[in-house]
Amino acid sequence: MGWWQVGADTLAAGRFVVSELSEVTATLQALECGTAANPAERAWFEAHRPAYRQRLAGDPVTARLVRTGLGGHWNADFLTPTPTGGTTFAQELAQVRETPPERARADLEVSGGGPLPAALRRSDLPRRAAGLLEWVWESVVLPDWPRRRRIIDADLVARAGQLGRGGWAAALDTLSPGMRWLGDSRLQVNPRAYPPRELARVQLVFVPVTPRQGWVSWDAEARRYAVVYACSGTLSDADRPVVPDGLGRLLGSSRAVVLVLLDRPRSTTELVGLTGQGLGSVGRHLKVLLDAGLAGRRRSGRSVLYFRTEAGDVLLGAPPG
Repeated sequence: MGWWQVGADTLAAGRFVVSELSEVTATLQALECGTAANPAERAWFEAHRPAYRQRLAGDPVTARLVRTGLGGHWNADFLTPTPTGGTTFAQELAQVRETPPERARADLEVSGGGPLPAALRRSDLPRRAAGLLEWVWESVVLPDWPRRRRIIDADLVARAGQLGRGGWAAALDTLSPGMRWLGDSRLQVNPRAYPPRELARVQLVFVPVTPRQGWVSWDAEARRYAVVYACSGTLSDADRPVVPDGLGRLLGSSRAVVLVLLDRPRSTTELVGLTGQGLGSVGRHLKVLLDAGLAGRRRSGRSVLYFRTEAGDVLLGAPPG
């Protein structure tokens, strides 16, 4: 298994950050390699893959670059620079575009598992990669960014709650498949047989993305490490909660969705991200549910968390928690 020895100071200073480039790269991986897990996700692929394939059909060099750099078990490092947080997509993209050509080719030899084909032994690979990432951002991600950002923000709030309730072990054990806290300061980052790495006095960040993709990256010289993981929410609305017909007719479908989601304590920000409803709408639904005794609330640190009461469980037909 691949695991990191994480020093106590490093973990204590670890933080969750948003990276627009990571979101774009994960979307590119999904377009290139992903498979639909449900009908709604299949519809997303059908909506976006034709244009993606057309874009690469006119640029076979970049198509080969993507297959080599992102299509295997190891990403080409220059395509997944380690996020720092607080940077724009343009700033992150500049890191890809300004990669020295010899380093890009070396990274591709690692991800491709051998010498590069003649088609990729050229000096414009960073520019071509940046051009494709910019196309994915403008054509696929940016029009959908407000919804994606709500999902990411909801995940960040949920992780903060897990940290508050159970510490880093609780937050990391549910971060992504194959990742878990092993104890003795060891974090398993994936199930593959990679050599362990010692993370002492380094910057460690965790980066949620909405596609079902994830990876780890690091910049050893700058002493920065990152775990990019799939957050609660996908490319489609397939994970929206199922609302019983009767409950939807009684409360209205939007309010019923909020009640269903209160199976565990959640903040208004998390509910906004998971439902796609506005903050004002979610607030009004919560007030009605509170007044009716179907929901309760409590403070957790700086957040106010809402939960379903026993009366709400009975109405929903769920066993009381």
